[in-house]
Amino acid sequence: MGRKKKISMQDIADRLQISKNAVSLALMNKKGVSEEMRRLVQQTAREMGYGPYAPQESGKANILVLVPERIMSYQDNDHFQFFHDMIWGLERSARKKGFNAVITPLDRETETSLSLPGPFADIPYRGVILFGITDRAYAGRIWEMDTPLVLMDSYYRDLPCPAVTSANLEGAHAAVTHLIEAGHKRIGFIGPTNLSTSHEERWFGYEKAMKEQGLAIRDADCLTISRGYDYTTAEMDAFLEGLGEWPTAFFCSNDRIAYLLAGLLKERNQRLPEDVSIAGFDDLPYVNGEGLNMTTMRVEKERMCDAAISLLLSELGRTREAIHWQVQPTLVVRESVARRS
Repeated sequence: MGRKKKISMQDIADRLQISKNAVSLALMNKKGVSEEMRRLVQQTAREMGYGPYAPQESGKANILVLVPERIMSYQDNDHFQFFHDMIWGLERSARKKGFNAVITPLDRETETSLSLPGPFADIPYRGVILFGITDRAYAGRIWEMDTPLVLMDSYYRDLPCPAVTSANLEGAHAAVTHLIEAGHKRIGFIGPTNLSTSHEERWFGYEKAMKEQGLAIRDADCLTISRGYDYTTAEMDAFLEGLGEWPTAFFCSNDRIAYLLAGLLKERNQRLPEDVSIAGFDDLPYVNGEGLNMTTMRVEKERMCDAAISLLLSELGRTREAIHWQVQPTLVVRESVARRS
């Protein structure tokens, strides 16, 4: 028996004798079509069994969420609690759409061997969300399968695939602009730009804000390379030891780095924020030992999760195009930044 023909937007457009663009606008609830036409297109999509409007077969309401095991294993670390919030946020977002998010850990051996975890063979599924930083080769392995795929929180510029991330460049630009508006002119950057597009884009946002204000970026004030998943205390110590005159502020590409920096500066008798101000990114839910609340960019995790599930279930989730949905973070001003006269 041959495979049942997959219904496309063009099939709906042909039946209704309208353009494919009109169908797309109606199904994505965008402006450009009347409410009457929107209802007609959606009803026709249900009748024809198109994509997310098709009746769900038994078990077909599953979404596989692949998560590197290293993210799920650091349960006592506030930095990695951020990722746990996102993982379970995806589960809630999927449930709101009537789907089950099957959280599937991805261990290092599976990743390096380009193998598929058990759920790929054990259960029927609607599509895949690949969460966090995985090897480029493994992301390509999943992309080559005939299934809807969305990358979340990180992506690859040479992999034409839908992705949802925070608006990292714009967020970093906003954080650094806040430091500049507080009177800081010598601002350092700390973030492992060699590890992911997220950290790299936050460097670009820092760079853009500094250049717009004609401020110098000193190489000695910036730490951009890490040997592991994130900086160790030894790496940060070595960087700080190499500084001569201190910058008056640092922008850190995540809050874990920002709080680590704060502790190391305190050990060097630097007053925070009077001597050195710090701004981070992510809005991690904790306060460091010195009681310093961090100025940061709050990643809107719930909106990102909703966007990833919606994108996966839409026609765009099956495309072979580099569609990049970015969710704008929110500047949260706290006492880790002081004004300079």
